[in-house]
Amino acid sequence: MGATAGPVWGRAEQQDFRSRVRGTLLGAAVGDALGAPVDGLDAEEIRRGHGPEGVVDLAPAYGRRGAVSHLTQLTLFTMDGLIRAQVRRDTGAWHPPTDLHRAYLRWAATQRDWGPDLRRKDNGWLAREEWLYVRRDPTRTLLLGLGDEVMGTLDSPKSPAAAGPEVVPRSVPFGLLVGWEPQLVAQLAVECAAQTHGHPTACLSAGAYAVTVHALARGESLDGAVRHALALLSARPGHEPVSEALRHALGAVRQGLPGPARVEKLAGPGTAEAVLSGAVYCALVAQDVRHGLRLAVNHGAPSASTAAVAGGLLGALHGETALPPAWLAELEGRPTMLELADDFAMEMTQGPALHNAAGASPGWLTRYPREAF
Repeated sequence: MGATAGPVWGRAEQQDFRSRVRGTLLGAAVGDALGAPVDGLDAEEIRRGHGPEGVVDLAPAYGRRGAVSHLTQLTLFTMDGLIRAQVRRDTGAWHPPTDLHRAYLRWAATQRDWGPDLRRKDNGWLAREEWLYVRRDPTRTLLLGLGDEVMGTLDSPKSPAAAGPEVVPRSVPFGLLVGWEPQLVAQLAVECAAQTHGHPTACLSAGAYAVTVHALARGESLDGAVRHALALLSARPGHEPVSEALRHALGAVRQGLPGPARVEKLAGPGTAEAVLSGAVYCALVAQDVRHGLRLAVNHGAPSASTAAVAGGLLGALHGETALPPAWLAELEGRPTMLELADDFAMEMTQGPALHNAAGASPGWLTRYPREAF
C-alpha cells in the first residue's frame, strides 16, 4: 500500500485543511453527543422525552451534557493510528492496517482500564488521556474483534456476519488523507473495517464514507463527492447494497421537505449502509450544521451513528467555523480533539520534518512513538 506525493501546501491551503480536519473530527463528535441520549429509542419515545420537535439541543447522557460514545473514542484512535502510521513510513516496516490495528488495541485497553501503573509509555499521549478510560456502550462485536492481538483481514475477517453501523463513524479520518489516491483511501478503510466487522457491506460502507469525506476535503460538493464514491464502488465485488443505499439518499433529496420519517426510511434497517444512507441524506438537505444534525437524531434508526456520520460530512464540507459554538463549548474531550486534529493536520502538511528529533517539533516522536505497540 502506498500514497502519492501529496499536494503542495501554501499557507492558505494549510489553514483551510486544518479547519476541515477540525471540522470533521468535531462535527462527528458533536453528532455523536447529540444522538447519544436517544440512541435506541423510537421516534415516539424521543418526542415523549424531549418534546414535539424531539432533540433540539445537547441533552444528558452518561451523566453529563455533551458526552460522547465509543463511536468518538474509536474515531480518535483511528486518527492517532494514522499519524503513527505516517511517522513509521521511513522505518522499513510500514503497513498502515497493522498500525491502525495497534491503535484499536490501544482503545480496547482503555475499556479494560489496567490503571496508570500498567499503561505503556510507548503508547503515545492519546492513550494516557484519562477521560477516554470509560465504557460508553461499546458493542459486543467491537470487543470481540479486538479481544486478542490477532488482526482481522479481508481474507480472514473478524465477525464475518457483522454488518452493524458502528464501523462507519470511526472511518472518517481515512478521508482526510488528502495526499492519497481515492482508491487507496477506500482500500485502507475497507481493510481496517474487517478488523471488527467482516460483512462485505459493512467494509464497503466504511470505504464509501471515507472516499466521500476525501472528496469533500479536496473541495468537492457533497453531491459530487457521493457520486465519486459510487463510481469507485462500482468496481468492487458485492458493492450493490451500498451503492443502492447511496442512490436512495440522492433520490430522497427530490422527494419533498425533509423530516424524520424520510431519515428513518433510509437508516431504519440499522445496517452500515442504511445508516450511511440516512446520514448522507441529512447532510445533503441540511440548511446548516445544526439543522442537519437535528434531523439526523430524531428518528427510530441508530441516532448516534447517523448523526456522527452526518457530522463528519458536514464538518469536512464546511470546516470548523460552521459548527454550533454552544454545542462545541459543552463537548466532552474537546481540547483533546483539537490537539489531535492539529497534530494530524501538521503531520499531513509538514510530514518528515516532524520526525527528526532535532527538527521543528522535538517531542513529536514522544507523542507518536515509532515502537511497534
